Amino acid sequence: MSQAATPWCPRVTVACIVNAGERYLMVEEEVAGRVVYNQPAGHLEEGESLVQAAARETLEETGWTVAVRHLVGIYRWRSHEHGEVVLRFAFAAQALHHDAARPLDVGIRRALWLDRRQIAALGDERLRSPLVLASIDAWLAGRRLPLDVLEDLPGVAPCA
Repeated sequence: MSQAATPWCPRVTVACIVNAGERYLMVEEEVAGRVVYNQPAGHLEEGESLVQAAARETLEETGWTVAVRHLVGIYRWRSHEHGEVVLRFAFAAQALHHDAARPLDVGIRRALWLDRRQIAALGDERLRSPLVLASIDAWLAGRRLPLDVLEDLPGVAPCA
């Protein structure tokens, strides 16, 4: 007899590629005792859409209100931090307004704007994941998917 399998649930995350000219909005954060760089990113929460999560995470981590415009890519990757599979939805967003007085999420040291060369120069050890450059490069290559490719159906149940 076989045992009932535990449902597999990847960590669903969102990230925003926010550009101003040739610079990209990044966060410097402390993760597991290291200082790393990432796009504004985080976990999807119960009851919100992927687009809502991307805008919320960007605001919480940077103080920037953004308008999410396009889906750039969906990435599946096994994290070297915790060993679990991450399913990341990367979006392109337009910066609308910055609230410099807004406190940033715990662990976020600061938000900053870097160009692609500066981001690449940080090296693999200082980037939170390879997803950072992969999504920027997809955006630079012109990948822009309409947001209506994402559809929430009724009855979506969270992972146990």
